[in-house]
Amino acid sequence: MKNAINDFIVRFANVNGTGSASANYLFAKTIFRMGIPVTPKNIFPSNIQGLPTWYEVRVSEKGYLGRREGIDLMVCVNPQSMAQDVKNVKPGGYFMYDSTKKLPDAYVREDIHYLGIPMMEMSNQAFSDPRKRQLLKNIIYVGALSKLLNMDVEEIKKLIGEQFEGKAQLIEANMEALKLGIEYVEDHFKSPLSFHLERRDLIGDKIIVDGNTACGLGAVYGGATVMAWYPITPSTSVAEAFEHYCKEYRIDSETGEHKYAIIQAEDELAAMGMVIGANWNGARAFTATSGPGVSLMNEFLGLAYFAEVPAVLVDVQRAGPSTGMPTRTQQSDLLLAAYASHGDTKHVLLLPSTPKECFDMTAQSFDLAERLQTPIMVMTDLDLGMNDHISEPFHWTDERKYDRGKVLNSEELEHVGRFGRYLDVDGDGIPYRTYPGTHPTKGSFFTRGTSKDEYAAYTEDGAAYKRNMDRLLKKWETAKKLVPAAQLYQVTKHSELGILFFGTSQFSSEEAKDLLEEEGIQVDAIRIRAFPFGEEVVDFVNSHRLIFVIEQNRDAQMRNMMIMELGTDPSKLIPVLNYDGMPITADSIKNQITNFLIKEKSMHHELSKTAL
Repeated sequence: MKNAINDFIVRFANVNGTGSASANYLFAKTIFRMGIPVTPKNIFPSNIQGLPTWYEVRVSEKGYLGRREGIDLMVCVNPQSMAQDVKNVKPGGYFMYDSTKKLPDAYVREDIHYLGIPMMEMSNQAFSDPRKRQLLKNIIYVGALSKLLNMDVEEIKKLIGEQFEGKAQLIEANMEALKLGIEYVEDHFKSPLSFHLERRDLIGDKIIVDGNTACGLGAVYGGATVMAWYPITPSTSVAEAFEHYCKEYRIDSETGEHKYAIIQAEDELAAMGMVIGANWNGARAFTATSGPGVSLMNEFLGLAYFAEVPAVLVDVQRAGPSTGMPTRTQQSDLLLAAYASHGDTKHVLLLPSTPKECFDMTAQSFDLAERLQTPIMVMTDLDLGMNDHISEPFHWTDERKYDRGKVLNSEELEHVGRFGRYLDVDGDGIPYRTYPGTHPTKGSFFTRGTSKDEYAAYTEDGAAYKRNMDRLLKKWETAKKLVPAAQLYQVTKHSELGILFFGTSQFSSEEAKDLLEEEGIQVDAIRIRAFPFGEEVVDFVNSHRLIFVIEQNRDAQMRNMMIMELGTDPSKLIPVLNYDGMPITADSIKNQITNFLIKEKSMHHELSKTAL
């Protein structure tokens, strides 16, 4: 295998519930602290314990943070998955295993290297407590890896000290296990391996954090004081993060009064109802869920859209339909969320790609919800939400003011003739509203989910209903100017080919763009950051012959939304898809695009021959 400095993939194959997660995270964070870009992916089952789990770590000096195909080093301590784990190692790669028991002959390949370490035997000899033996076996393989991959052992020790601060016995035991792994490699193997680590300064001031934590913190900074939710994987940790930061920032330091409310509802529909009620009453409220929860919330999302009440929802997407694969990632809620509820509805979607964007967009969603008086959905996914990602640090300025939208106070109402709750005064489709109890006689806090006229009076007059629906479309046009614009990627030479992507597809798409250009295929690129689509998206589509739309679902949902919303010729939009529950890889994107172009060239050649 070729020498590769800071460019390889390690996958850990463990058993869920055996304490391996903290050891694997220790491995990844050490690399981060060595100043090297690293991306960990936790691949876990939906049960509590006992089934196979994997933790995949990509190291990339070039800063490629998406998944790459092929495993350079497999650390396998799970007999259940060993047959498949052996197959996943690249030719020339390494397979580390617990050699306490002999490796079955069926798992031996001639084209890979084996690193047998008697982890369980060593742990049993060194430690007496049965539970500690299992946990510290994981630290033994971290020690072995530190020697094989030239890791900074002092950084590992610092992290162990931080993790078990104040627990001297645990620190001592972990240090002993680490030493056992290091010494075994020194005595039995040549190190470091041909691919290994060298300290760099490529991280700067970046942080490593998961998207759900960023969303929870973003909600606090965005002014949220109420959260209603129902537990569901993979969104539960959004609520946990919100509660954690509320305890830090939403408690009066003098009185101890809690200035927030977190309510676990009986189901997702009830949770959304509580969010609507709180926002209607002037609070900033939100919920977090995944696809099955959005399905249940559809009725109330339609109410918030038609009655024009602000609401915020964080949708951490997982694989569906129905229960699907609860602990696998997809981008398959787009159509469900964009057009949630019966009748003619359109909802604003924000599409973050990084934890920083999770923070920024969640905070921004409350401004947008109140400015537009409509639900705003922040569309993350399991990969972004539950995995750690390198991110730019979060920034906030205390000078920033919340946009509460068109809310009239009592004094302003004194100067209004007849108040029309659904009257378009400014021509932007957004009416004025009041909070309950603002004025004893003027204004109206009454809202309707039924057909009404401009003054919130019930009516079934078709003309009045149509005026209201047309005004909502005008508000949709206003939204296009308020949501985050798409990100355009500059190229040296304009191409007739473009790639379009969004969310966590960003990282593999950016790498695929480089891989294509290495093969002489020039592509322009755009990253969608919100729905509705802005003019920059229209211009990009119109200026290219073919657009490859990269997304992680079966039915090309973003492509279909572009066809519906932009009227784009379907033959111009080529789907590039992945829906196996794992994040899409750059290799897959590149191969799908090159295969299409080869077929297209072959077809043109055949047509030319026929014409002759």
